[in-house]
Amino acid sequence: MRHVRSALLTCLLAAGIAAAPVAGAPALAQQQGQRPPTAVTVVTLHEQNVTITATLPGRIVASGVAEVRPQVNGIITERLFQEGSRVEAGDALFRIDPASYEAQVAAAEAAVAQAQVALDSANREADRVDALRTRSVVSEQSVDEAISTRDAAKASLQVAKAQLLAANIDLERTTIRAQLSGRIGRTLTTQGSLVTAGQASPLAVIRKLDPVYVDVTQSAADIIRWKRGETGLDDSADTTVKLTLADRQGYEHTGELTAAEPHVDEQTGVVLLRLQFPNPEELLLPGMYVQVELPQGIAKDVVLAPQEGVSRDRRGNPTALVVNSDNVVEQRRLTVLSDRGSDWIVTDGLKEGDRLIVAGFQKIAAGATVDPQERQAAQN
Repeated sequence: MRHVRSALLTCLLAAGIAAAPVAGAPALAQQQGQRPPTAVTVVTLHEQNVTITATLPGRIVASGVAEVRPQVNGIITERLFQEGSRVEAGDALFRIDPASYEAQVAAAEAAVAQAQVALDSANREADRVDALRTRSVVSEQSVDEAISTRDAAKASLQVAKAQLLAANIDLERTTIRAQLSGRIGRTLTTQGSLVTAGQASPLAVIRKLDPVYVDVTQSAADIIRWKRGETGLDDSADTTVKLTLADRQGYEHTGELTAAEPHVDEQTGVVLLRLQFPNPEELLLPGMYVQVELPQGIAKDVVLAPQEGVSRDRRGNPTALVVNSDNVVEQRRLTVLSDRGSDWIVTDGLKEGDRLIVAGFQKIAAGATVDPQERQAAQN
């Protein structure tokens, strides 16, 4: 019996020792096998034509400014407008005491009447002398004197009428009127103030606010490159100009480029550009700081690459990771023209149909096999 038990125990031990390696074989094989491909998020790129714009700082300028000044001397007796209101050309704004100018008109009218009487008398005398000359009663000298007296009286009448016209003009100018339709500001004088013709300080300022101008500056070097065609852009871009206000909100109306100063500032090296924008709500006010998106041209057959999928190498060159048709990661060096919102405008290095990795690339490298998953359009 002892021999039987010993033999049985020996068989069981042998069976256990042999079975142990068999039971651990699957775990060892799993540890030695390849890992599944890393999942990455990709965006499929497409070539398109993109309008390139330059963001330039600028200031709002009124399209018309009229400084209200008196043209005659006198005391301001009345203000005839409400500060900050809209006025039309020809509206009465101030009134100057007209008493002295009314007296000048009366004197000029009397001078005209006196000159008219003298002319009538000279005409009668000339007619009488002419009748006597036909009968050879008067000398030629008397005839010449009569004609000269008549012509002098006629000239005196014209001078008197001119003086009357000037007096009436001065009287009319005692009512100061608006020379421009627009928005008038605060009053810079008060009732009872003495004003003089052509004084340096205005009584008020009228500004035309619809439309308004936006003056921006651009580097002369940039303008030279655009004109020479060294940017590689098509010059058939839409000339519509967009405006961004100081609160970083876009302006609802678009404008257009109307003029460029043919002069480069010697100190800053920039050229002044003038844009025109409609302003029916008078939201834009002179002096306001804005930013303008000015079209520079069209970049054809370029790719808009999300900025989160583009990085920089040690030398600062833009690079990107792309999944090829075999789901293998490739590294590309890019040529970036500029940015557009959250994208880079890429002219070289990416093409139609490339799958750009935008998430999950922290655990991968060039040459790795990945599991690409397209990013949903709603997350763009």
